[in-house]
Amino acid sequence: MSTLKNSVRLTGFLGNKPEVKKFGDNKCLARVSLATNDRYRNQRGEWLTDTQWHQLVFWGKQATFVEKALDKGSEISIEGRLINRSYTDKDGLVKYTTEVVVNEVQAIQRGTALAE
Repeated sequence: MSTLKNSVRLTGFLGNKPEVKKFGDNKCLARVSLATNDRYRNQRGEWLTDTQWHQLVFWGKQATFVEKALDKGSEISIEGRLINRSYTDKDGLVKYTTEVVVNEVQAIQRGTALAE
């Protein structure tokens, strides 16, 4: 068990176009939301879909890849680590959020896959 670490793998669809910010010294950050769906049958036998939303963060070359290759609705698989952080919103309230900092990303296209 000593080899377990903070790691998450998700496959889903982008809920929006990636937001990209560029900083000095050629640094790049991209943020996007990812929807994952879990389908199941309820007690009446009806199919239901439970959608969970995840906030993804990409840095460097991956942020550039996301900006150029992905758009709203793109299907991707990622591997990353969870981080929790807080920030103060425009009204002065402290907000808490959980994000996935992505280590690996793979765009899924029916019949092929693009990796970065």
